[in-house]
Amino acid sequence: MSQSVQYRIGISRIVRVITIVLAFACILPLFAILFYIIKAGITRVNWSFLVNVPKPVGEKGGGIANALLGTFLIIIVASLIAIPVGIMCGVFLSENRKSRLAYWSRLCVDILQGVPSIVIGIIAYFWLVKPLGGFSALSGSVALAIMMLPIVIRSTEETLKLLPDSLKEAAFALGMPFHRVILKVIVPCGISGILSGVMLSIARVAGETAPLLFTAFGNPYLSANITKPMQSLPLLIFNYATSPYNDWHDLAWGASVILLVFVLLLNISTKLITKRWKVQL
Repeated sequence: MSQSVQYRIGISRIVRVITIVLAFACILPLFAILFYIIKAGITRVNWSFLVNVPKPVGEKGGGIANALLGTFLIIIVASLIAIPVGIMCGVFLSENRKSRLAYWSRLCVDILQGVPSIVIGIIAYFWLVKPLGGFSALSGSVALAIMMLPIVIRSTEETLKLLPDSLKEAAFALGMPFHRVILKVIVPCGISGILSGVMLSIARVAGETAPLLFTAFGNPYLSANITKPMQSLPLLIFNYATSPYNDWHDLAWGASVILLVFVLLLNISTKLITKRWKVQL
């Protein structure tokens, strides 16, 4: 074997080792964060922790039932607002790829995706909280829906772009009108990719705190009224982690574990759905 070939093989092995080390360095912080949060909060999680509301200052015990209910309701309302609008916009962009309106709409979506969450929170405060005369879970849902829109729109657009044109042509050949072709053929064929984008957007906003500080504000009591202030897991973690009480710190760590598991499950589900979608195509 010539010296030049041995040199190239040696360089290749060195680069391979460097690549493996860097890949491990990328995932090491993730495992360190997971280990630390689970270690600090897993002992606090039990049935009583999940079904009780926080105790007053000075009393031990309590739970995060109000935050769990608030997070669920805020995300549900945000999804009801963002998902239909996002899917319709994604369909429009995929069907009108070269129009001027689609170009500027796509540009606005890209810009919206980069807007900081705290800025969206301030906008929701001036658009909804001040005109309505108070904080509410509804205003928080609107803020989160604005953050969800770009992800749902782009995932829908990119999914529908991958579908062959023969699907639409066959449907039109059977005499189906345009709206039925979209609703009965195009969207069902790309539903797995659309769902993956929806779940990814939910995972994106599930841990957001800044928009809810300006909108939902928080509530120490169990409340299902979306027109009133409402607690959520990110808000509870923020308020309790910055408090001077050790019991509240324990609650914050336990809530962090619950939120972390929720986000991880959403991301894993997204990967599984995306894998299935790619196999189908």
